[in-house]
Amino acid sequence: MARPLLPIFTPFHRMKPSIRKMDTPHVLKNARILIIKIGTALVAQSDGNGIKAGWLEALAQDIREHLATKCKIIIVSSGAVALGRKAMNIPLGIAPQTIALEKKQAASAVGQYHLFHGYHEAFAKCGLPLAQVLLTMSETENRRMHLNARATLNALLDQGIIPVINENDTISTGEIRFGDNDRLAARVAQMTQADCVLLLSTTDGLYTANPDIDPGAVHIPLVERLSDEHTKMAGDAVPGLSTGGMKSKVDAALSATRSGIHMVIAKGVQNHALAHILTDKDTRTTLFLASSTHKSARKKWIQAHLRPKGRVFIDNGAQTALKSGKSLLPVGVRRIEGNFERGDVIEIRTLEGEKLGMGLSAYNTEDALKIMGHGSEEIGAIVGYTGRSELIHRNDLTLDIQDSSSKG
Repeated sequence: MARPLLPIFTPFHRMKPSIRKMDTPHVLKNARILIIKIGTALVAQSDGNGIKAGWLEALAQDIREHLATKCKIIIVSSGAVALGRKAMNIPLGIAPQTIALEKKQAASAVGQYHLFHGYHEAFAKCGLPLAQVLLTMSETENRRMHLNARATLNALLDQGIIPVINENDTISTGEIRFGDNDRLAARVAQMTQADCVLLLSTTDGLYTANPDIDPGAVHIPLVERLSDEHTKMAGDAVPGLSTGGMKSKVDAALSATRSGIHMVIAKGVQNHALAHILTDKDTRTTLFLASSTHKSARKKWIQAHLRPKGRVFIDNGAQTALKSGKSLLPVGVRRIEGNFERGDVIEIRTLEGEKLGMGLSAYNTEDALKIMGHGSEEIGAIVGYTGRSELIHRNDLTLDIQDSSSKG
């Protein structure tokens, strides 16, 4: 039996008029910067014998037409590991998650050339110049490197060059990887202040259950606000070429929408899938609406971190202060975990462990432990120098809930 629908999403006829207008074609056509993520199964032959050239050429034609609307497009593409499997003697039946890291990295090194070469050949036929960009998570979580990468992408876009981005699997380690390109696409969107992320995959969106298993599963066309219910619906990746799955897509949607970015999941298997999605309102997709539009680029960068360096656990008084738009003072901190330096991103949690948000610490772990629980007027005497009165200033923090400081 299918799950009840009302707690999960609002039927179309009951939506606010402003929400009714926010269908997928409307969102995509009004995006100034659009991130298109392309799954492995779309771009690589299922037997590992190269690129799907016809599909790529059709995509290039669709993108050329859409660029005429003055939209700037960035592509995030999977497929390198799949295209390098044969050279590394990795059987197709082995799921990517189970391949030894060094073999996967070697396969990526082989396949990345074939992947970009396929894009170059297809897009050159439409007169579209490309640039290859490889990113690692550690680069995007370092503020200086993040800004440098953003400047590079913006410079390419300003020259009418389409960046084709992939994770730098050859050097990324398991501890510092995005893990899949759904999350990478969301991070690139945050980095470039894009308006929307379009995930082209083998599925047409989110369902109340796995439609391959549950015949009663119901498609969800619009998600106004992501909840735990949506996360529970998402399953892990199935064995095959891809590393993601619906879970990674929902995680990416959560990251994007909290940063003021819409996300769409759409089926991209057929040729000219992008053109159909842009022009046909009856094409089935799932649109995740942005939940915030006011966060600054700095706060989006803070919120996007996947590997915070530590955690602080705060009392009820500090929680109330944060929710009213105030800074986090050391007096409200009750416990500290991790090893961080001044300026590192750390998590803010309740005493029960619920995550409230993240921010830039004004102190390293050693000094933070010393001033924890003390009033701001005591900081100088405790640490021996005049530092900031806040552990995390309101301009350097972002909450998972809507807060009055989100305009900072």
